[in-house]
Amino acid sequence: MMKKQMKTAFSRKNLWEKMPNSLKRGVGTVLGTIPSQYLLGGKFRRSLAFVQQADRWPADRIREYQTDQLSQMLRLAYEKTSYYRRTFDEVGFHPQDFKQLEDLRTLPTINKDTVQTHLDDMCAVSPDGGDVDMVSTGGSSGQTLQFYINAGRSAVEYAYLVAGWMRVGYRLHMPQVVLRGVEVEENRQGLRHFYDAVLRRHCYSNFHTNDENMRRYVEHMATVGPCYFHAYPSSAATLARFLDANDMRPPDNIRGILCGSENVHADDRALVEQVFGIRYYSWYGHSEKLVLASECEHSSDYHIHPTYGFFELLDDDGHPVTEPGKEGEIVGTGFINTIVPFIRYRTGDYATHVADHCSACGRHHPIISGRVTGRQSSGALVAADGTYISMTAFNVHDDTFEKVVGYQFHQSVPGRAELHVVPAVSLNEADRAHILAGATRRLQGQVDLTLKIVDEIAKTGRGKQLRVISTLANAAEMDLEAGRPELQVR
Repeated sequence: MMKKQMKTAFSRKNLWEKMPNSLKRGVGTVLGTIPSQYLLGGKFRRSLAFVQQADRWPADRIREYQTDQLSQMLRLAYEKTSYYRRTFDEVGFHPQDFKQLEDLRTLPTINKDTVQTHLDDMCAVSPDGGDVDMVSTGGSSGQTLQFYINAGRSAVEYAYLVAGWMRVGYRLHMPQVVLRGVEVEENRQGLRHFYDAVLRRHCYSNFHTNDENMRRYVEHMATVGPCYFHAYPSSAATLARFLDANDMRPPDNIRGILCGSENVHADDRALVEQVFGIRYYSWYGHSEKLVLASECEHSSDYHIHPTYGFFELLDDDGHPVTEPGKEGEIVGTGFINTIVPFIRYRTGDYATHVADHCSACGRHHPIISGRVTGRQSSGALVAADGTYISMTAFNVHDDTFEKVVGYQFHQSVPGRAELHVVPAVSLNEADRAHILAGATRRLQGQVDLTLKIVDEIAKTGRGKQLRVISTLANAAEMDLEAGRPELQVR
């Protein structure tokens, strides 16, 4: 399928994200005086109240809610999309036949290839509508997935994330110190720091993490008052190793670690908790907004949020996995995206079934092990000064790879890399320059890139696509034998 042109709706969130940081700083002076719950809007407040209430629903109430949501989604898909109407008819299914959750198994599963091939026929409304965003997955394997989604979905998802963070003490008024994929320029003091007044986030550059910058980040973090450290797992581990190697104490105002969006390795988690002496908390989810799971207060196991989407765990034959200790593939049907319904979408992620409810916290949620596997580790590029640039930080959600079906970095020298791309159409010089400019900009100029057109992307023995092929030590976090490194949210 030909890649679509990226589009964003006219929404408050999109306007804020596109606003230059220089203007945000001025506006932030005023916004900083407004309580967070009001800055985030009525939809967020209503969603958070709902999530907190539903969090303790009994099993029969959860089942009733899921049945109702699935019934609505199935009717929408059948009545408004040609793809699902054709698919349902082929198996002799009509939405009015749906009476209980088990009836969903009548329908076939779909996957990334399905959406890539049939996206236009899966749209329930016109993609040109004012409440529609075109988005893409980050492409942890080097292959992105483009699809349409409601422009207002972020308020709902953020409410679920906040509700999960609250399990480990986070509160809305508390600032966060952030080391993720935010592009941050130097301020007047030469510090790569930016304050987002809406989300109360002090952002530092994850693309500039040499010793001097890290030291300055830590010094600034200590000045913001009681806060939570929101980071990529690799970034949290990098900071922990820096503190440990330099015999530095972590800022004592950090109350907890919030880590998501890439691989979480047990040894890194142990190191971060040892160095900081506080709880490390993570969650599982993905850009398609189908399944979201948050750690329990009492363990690192994931509790599936049953009101976010419908979760299934299927074995290789497509049967439900119900025995503790058995592994299956995560399959999701989302409740959030009413633009392109994702019904029984195979995520490619595998998890181990733990239980159907938690005796420690009392929630009647499906529980999976904190180790979710399936997508290949993202790896990292190495800048000329030795900074490791996580490929999760590189996640591109603009039109840089609009005419590309796959991409991969090859590196053997710090500060330089070759970007291999498989084009969707013939690329002219302007197209090539656009790809290089976009990738270089996302890397903050830390790596000099050259472009190479290839017919296919190099894969592992199990057919996984790595984002980075590197001969530099510790850069490409590969697990070729297992083929499934530990993974968290995309």
